[in-house]
Amino acid sequence: MLVNAVTPDGGAVKGEGDSDDKGVASHPRCVVVADERSNLSFVQSSVDLDTGAAVQPKLYNGYTQVFVKEDANVTHSYIDESGGMPTPGVELKEKDLEEGAPLPRTVEANRPELKDSHLEAVDVHLVGERALYDGVIMSIGGSGRVRISHYVSLLKPEATAKVNGFSLSGGAQVTECKTNIHHIAQATNSEQLQKNMVGGRATGSFRGRIRVEQSAQQTDSQQLSRSVLLNDVCKTWTVPSLEIIADDVVCTHGATVSDLSEEELFYLRSRGLDQSAARNMLMYAFAGEACAEIDKTILGETGSKKGLQARLLRRLDNVVPEGDRALQGEFQSV
Repeated sequence: MLVNAVTPDGGAVKGEGDSDDKGVASHPRCVVVADERSNLSFVQSSVDLDTGAAVQPKLYNGYTQVFVKEDANVTHSYIDESGGMPTPGVELKEKDLEEGAPLPRTVEANRPELKDSHLEAVDVHLVGERALYDGVIMSIGGSGRVRISHYVSLLKPEATAKVNGFSLSGGAQVTECKTNIHHIAQATNSEQLQKNMVGGRATGSFRGRIRVEQSAQQTDSQQLSRSVLLNDVCKTWTVPSLEIIADDVVCTHGATVSDLSEEELFYLRSRGLDQSAARNMLMYAFAGEACAEIDKTILGETGSKKGLQARLLRRLDNVVPEGDRALQGEFQSV
């Protein structure tokens, strides 16, 4: 496994991961410092370079640190597309398949990338007054185990953090997203939107923590997690939490879990779309809100077969469930 980085003069730096007969391990490290009154937009992306079937399990264990100084603005996009594509139709039972067709669950269990693990820790520190961090974390790969931790500390007055996230799980994946937003200084602001979509027989989880210290009076912090379950055999765990020590704050948090809206599906089908296309359109709209802040240069133009937008559409199409809607019910706040 190669880990590539680009130097300030445009050169490429390549590093070999640890490897033996039992697997390949990669441990990339990234440090970003935004100086006073600077503006920075940077993208981290994890993709598969080899197109053949991987035999050795892969471990990706990354760590990123971001320091934002006074009046600096940082836009950060982190995208994981590694681990191939989960097997579609894993939620189907043998009786739902044509005679002689392979059981998707068996195909998924033998998929080499199911043994891969993708781990990433992102630590962001707003160390200057009026520092601004706008981050998007997208996990849409196919590794068997994915865990991304995102920590943001607001250390100076009037610092602002905006954190969006989208996680797509399919096949037999287990994905975890953990966030920790820590308000330490006075008059700091944070806004978080986390969206999760789970299909196949996958399990997705989100644990989001916001802590407001006694010193962080006049804090404004908002957190919302929305999850979509695409069938009745996948699972999701959503745990938003607030820890407030200060007494002069405005803080909210919430979580919703549901299937796609049946009313919206009916409307789209009444306009001539088939069931699969209607579901795919709603799924992309659901993901698009969380991904709106991603750098436009990697999203690609609408209708293009290249770019992140097109690849996301293919991955969403891969987890679209077959048959009628399995779950019934509207969004419920917990």
